[in-house]
Amino acid sequence: MMVDKNLVEYLETYLTENRIERFKKVLENRTKHFTVATEDVYQLHNTSAVMRSCDVFGIQELHVIEERNVKRIDREIAMGAQKWVDLVRHHSTKKAIQSIKKQGYQIVATTPHKQDCNLADFDITKKSCFFFGRETQGLSDEVLKQADCFLKIPMVGFTESLNISVSAAIILQDVTQRLRTSDLQWQLTDTEKLQKRFDWCKKTIKSFDKILERYLIQQ
Repeated sequence: MMVDKNLVEYLETYLTENRIERFKKVLENRTKHFTVATEDVYQLHNTSAVMRSCDVFGIQELHVIEERNVKRIDREIAMGAQKWVDLVRHHSTKKAIQSIKKQGYQIVATTPHKQDCNLADFDITKKSCFFFGRETQGLSDEVLKQADCFLKIPMVGFTESLNISVSAAIILQDVTQRLRTSDLQWQLTDTEKLQKRFDWCKKTIKSFDKILERYLIQQ
């Protein structure tokens, strides 16, 4: 849906100047160059924490695959991030991968593998979707089969794995920091920014429907 710029500017008259500036500042650091997918994560707080990390590090979309485990996002742990991050739900890993690849993303399996690459050596120039798997079983065979790249976080202690929400935070902090100091066109388009301003107004303004109806009548 194309969003009318005049409508967005009208809606923003119901926001404080600080809120408007906050929206614009955050949008300048938002990206769809990278995205994240969680696959059948059992512990609800893990998916919620990943969503929070997406918001903190400027990732606009989070894909949640719920082939076996269907649960709502824990609002308390997401700390409001569900307002600002776009959640895309999938009920099949295979279809999720097809959809994500169709959008031009390479599939990055975050798991040690004989062909893996260390986080510091990861090529940030390619649009990438980072897949995180189940707490105990890891990523499914389907993801491992379809993966274009395997990524690992170097570890030197006795522990051989990290909680998925911790892994996601480490990876996203690293790749987004490098992205912002690169010459890549990683930001949202003007159209995407306008759409998000509309969406965030909708989620922020009380009596949104009545205000929208009033605007449409005046046109």
